[in-house]
Amino acid sequence: VQLQASGGGIVQAGGSLSLSCVASGTFHSISYMGWYRQAPGKERELVARISRLGDTEYAASVKDRFTISKDSAKNTVSLQMNSLKPEDTAAYYCSVNGLLHGKGWSPGRAFDSWGRGTQVTVSS
Repeated sequence: VQLQASGGGIVQAGGSLSLSCVASGTFHSISYMGWYRQAPGKERELVARISRLGDTEYAASVKDRFTISKDSAKNTVSLQMNSLKPEDTAAYYCSVNGLLHGKGWSPGRAFDSWGRGTQVTVSS
């Protein structure tokens, strides 16, 4: 399963940016789609994720500022980022996990795919 992310860029503090990621390939189902980020010298952390059923989870630091959404028909996940802060500066990674096809069209083994990072830079 391949992931192609787009969006990101440079914005002033208080501004907005959006990220989008599309999953392509052959798979049985998606369990979660989400976004992680990694700032220089820090560990990668969950930003937000959304389940197959639409349940969402956010990092405390972005709750009420970021909104994750998905288009299941297009296998796309998006992240709208508002009121951006300099501490949001990081490389953002799209992540998708689910199940591949097994025999016939039954569920098979799990997959966990990552996209290339897209840079978000927030200037003060």
